Amino acid sequence: MLAPGGPSPAQTCGAVVVAAVLLQSVCVAVTFLYFTSELKQLQDTYSKSGIACLTGEEIGNSIQNMDEIESEDREADPCWQVKWHLGKLIKKMMSKSYEENISAINAERTLALSHTDRQQPRGPIHRVAAHLTGSNNRRSSLSTRLDLLPRRGIGHKINWESSRKTHSFLYNVELRNGELVIPQTGFYYIYSQIYFRFRENENEDSDLLGQIRNPKQLVQYIYRLTNYPEPILLMKSARTSCWSKKAEYGLYSTYQGGVFQLKREDRIFVSVSNSDLVDMDKEASFFGAFMI
Repeated sequence: MLAPGGPSPAQTCGAVVVAAVLLQSVCVAVTFLYFTSELKQLQDTYSKSGIACLTGEEIGNSIQNMDEIESEDREADPCWQVKWHLGKLIKKMMSKSYEENISAINAERTLALSHTDRQQPRGPIHRVAAHLTGSNNRRSSLSTRLDLLPRRGIGHKINWESSRKTHSFLYNVELRNGELVIPQTGFYYIYSQIYFRFRENENEDSDLLGQIRNPKQLVQYIYRLTNYPEPILLMKSARTSCWSKKAEYGLYSTYQGGVFQLKREDRIFVSVSNSDLVDMDKEASFFGAFMI
């Protein structure tokens, strides 16, 4: 039986335990709510500060002056990492875009230049022309202008002379030892005419005259000299002369011309057979070339 007058010790102990449990639950709940609120506030603050780093008024200047920012105290600016990475990314993208544009422009320019090179020769184009004539002295000075052909070839080379007293001229081209030196690569029209004259000698024996009047082959050659050891024959023209024994003298001329591709430093010259019959009349014997 319970003693009258109050609760038993067991009831008192149970009430204390229940009160302690309730108090602990309330404390845990309050603590949870407090820390949850604090974490939310920290999260909002961090988020706002991160967005502020990207939307702040100084972001443009920060990217432009990123090298200066790197030299300053990084710890003083909490947004430094965000700005630094963003600036690096923007610079990388701009550099890549610039390189792609430059590559595209260079490719178009190269294509345009290659197309132009196929249509036009390289380097500045200068007019090139030359016209050489014989001497007014004709046969008297012919021996000084006829040389044996150098290297291997046919005939005797004519050593032309350029003089202002005649119709000859040189324009952007050089005459060297009777040879025209080509100044630049291109296509050239080359021409030449040689005048052959034979006059009787009344003092010579009639049998000798008859032998001289036999048909002769009058040949004109135009050669090209290059780095090769042998001269290259470009053109030749020929005719066979035959005149009456009663004629005082015989006159013959051979002309030829054609277009050829010549290279820089090439040389062209004229040689003939029967050089003793050549008459270097300035209106009849001439040689020339011009670039087309």
